[in-house]
Amino acid sequence: MSVVGIDFGNLQSIIAVARNRGIDVICNEVSNRFTPSLVSFGPKQRYLGETAKTQEISNFKNTVSCLKRIIGRTFADKEVQEIEKTFLTAPLTEVNGQLGVKVNYQGQECTFTTVQIFAMYLTKLKEIASVETKLPVSDCVIAIPSWFTDVQRRAVLDAAEIAGLNVLRLMNDATATALGYGITKTDLPEDKPRNVCFVDVGHSSYTVSIVSYVKGQLNVKARAFDRHFGGRDFDRLLVDHFAAEFKTKYGIDVKSNGKAMIRLMSGCEKLKKILSANAEAPLNVESIMEDRDVSSMMKRAQFEELAKGLFDRVEAPLEQALKDSGFTLEDIDSVEMVGGSIRIPALKERIQQFFKKDLSSTLNQDEAVARGAALQCAMLSPTFKVREFSVQDITSYPIKMTWAPTPEEEETELVVFNKNNSIPSTKILTFYRSEPFDLEAHYAEPESIPAGINPWVGRFSIKKVEPVNGQPACVKVKARVNIHGVLTVESAYVVEEVIKEELIEDNAEADAENPDAPLTRKVKKLVKKGDLPVVSATTALDRSIIAELKEKEMEFIASDKLVVDTEMAKNSLEEYIYDTRSKISGAYKDYVNPADKEKFVQDLNDAENWLYEEGDETTKSVYVAKLGELQVVGSPIIQRYRESEIRPTAARELKEAINQLMSQATSTEEKYAHIPEVEKNSIVEKCSKAQTWIENKEERQSMMKKYEVPVLTSAEIRKQRDDIVYFATPILNKPKPKPEVVETPEAPATPTPEPKTTPETKHDESKDMDID
Repeated sequence: MSVVGIDFGNLQSIIAVARNRGIDVICNEVSNRFTPSLVSFGPKQRYLGETAKTQEISNFKNTVSCLKRIIGRTFADKEVQEIEKTFLTAPLTEVNGQLGVKVNYQGQECTFTTVQIFAMYLTKLKEIASVETKLPVSDCVIAIPSWFTDVQRRAVLDAAEIAGLNVLRLMNDATATALGYGITKTDLPEDKPRNVCFVDVGHSSYTVSIVSYVKGQLNVKARAFDRHFGGRDFDRLLVDHFAAEFKTKYGIDVKSNGKAMIRLMSGCEKLKKILSANAEAPLNVESIMEDRDVSSMMKRAQFEELAKGLFDRVEAPLEQALKDSGFTLEDIDSVEMVGGSIRIPALKERIQQFFKKDLSSTLNQDEAVARGAALQCAMLSPTFKVREFSVQDITSYPIKMTWAPTPEEEETELVVFNKNNSIPSTKILTFYRSEPFDLEAHYAEPESIPAGINPWVGRFSIKKVEPVNGQPACVKVKARVNIHGVLTVESAYVVEEVIKEELIEDNAEADAENPDAPLTRKVKKLVKKGDLPVVSATTALDRSIIAELKEKEMEFIASDKLVVDTEMAKNSLEEYIYDTRSKISGAYKDYVNPADKEKFVQDLNDAENWLYEEGDETTKSVYVAKLGELQVVGSPIIQRYRESEIRPTAARELKEAINQLMSQATSTEEKYAHIPEVEKNSIVEKCSKAQTWIENKEERQSMMKKYEVPVLTSAEIRKQRDDIVYFATPILNKPKPKPEVVETPEAPATPTPEPKTTPETKHDESKDMDID
């Protein structure tokens, strides 16, 4: 099972996986590390990611972009209508109270919710990861903007479930970056924290996070953001500038043409990147509209003046994050820059001026979020063992609970989770009630959440509440902001106050007359008496709707696969017709039976005509059947041609094997001397038969016409070679026998007689001795 981290980007998304004892960013089907965040609809199928990008201009009205900005929003959302629509091409609509898009799909006008659209895109990312890792993909961590609200987070979770993904955590993108940074550091302090500010300027938003590190853990202290400050906003400034210039210079209104706007946006994005490294850059757009080519130039200074209003917004999130953290500039140890748009020189200069210190780019600016998400997934997955590292994140918006007043209570609301409250986090609320009651959750500061999003978070109904002994029951409600940053009411239960006897351990209170007798006292304690049902109403989709959408998505996947398979079958037929027909008069000329040639060529021509007429739109099985009909005649021709090409090589290899084995079997070398002659002769006999066989077969084959069925095939030759090799090899490699060791019985020991001593012997011995 793969462990996957997904950086859900507005322009493009990045997939990282944990493997090979590290984190790898994987490539998609066209070897790109970034997959465009686009979904497009065509007359036959959907186009997701890269294929949608190729359709973006020609099929712009049926292409959905800005998935990150529209997920979890409503059609009546003012921000969507006024801001996001500027960057969208597919028309928006309302689907069962949700924001949706209206597209033409398979020849019909269809509407899809943004949750469905995002689920479609996630199935593509899932497929990319599965193909790359060659493993099924289920568990994942999805990195989302820190400013996402409860409704947006629930929409992402619903989409992931529809796509068949098990989200272990929805992780704030800035926190994913901080994790990727911190877990690789081996020099983190154990006492005084190291404070790092992460500045992330992406395609559509700008986030500042201040994180404190100590050994083995990180704590997010504060976070601030500008939701409408990113690369696309700089692109839009350039588009507006050049659209006005081209209207004067060329007399064309680019803004009146959707395709022209996409072409110009793409050109301005390239120009912006060039200006990040050069003092000036050209803009050239071919056939922008009305078959007109346009061109212009821009200097970096001119661009910076044009974007002065955007640059002036840089400091506000920095100041807010610093204020919320309680730190001063001197407390910040380093500033890490991430995000594709951080490459703009003037932007970096403003940030550097604010902190009055050098900026750092130790992380991969584009891939840091995906890597951190994959790392978190590995930490949460039971299949991986990762060094322990605690991640303490925070909420971005305060949440309050409200309830209906009672005669005994004046208060009707309470801020349960403050801004920058740690997550995950649980709070216990106490109520005294005699009947069922409802709690409603709202964002306490509606002005701080994205404009147009309803501050209502959910309603939680506590059921089966009854008086206890004629008095209101004491009800405990457990509210939790979970690991995804989503609010839930996990449980509710009744507690009763009971009197219990407790042993007194203080000797001062002991009975003087009976010091050994234990003393007790009566104390009041709260005891849990029973759980209460909780009915939750949130913005999440109903389980039955998710099941229905999941089934539909499976149908879409199957339909897309059938379209692709049908197109491949059609292409295979077309390729076979062209390739075979071109070789009938060339390479295959001598291998075609003259009696069949004319009819076969006619069949190929008829198949081509059929392919571009009534066969242009048909089923996969028809294409396969048509190809099969042609192959009945064509395959033997191709086979005879291929045999003529490879048969000589196979024959040469057989003859070489025969010669080598016979040479070894008749050799007088010492290493073969131990092999019995009978076995050597069997090799010679086997090789001789093979030699006779190949000579006879080659002679017969030489007498055959090339278009006739061959009497000798390369497969038969290779079998002959294998037979003699497998027969002879064990014999020739037979090890020499070990020499026999004959054990001689020991003779009984006999005493050695002492030699007789003679005077001469003594005289001789004395001559040989050294005498002093």
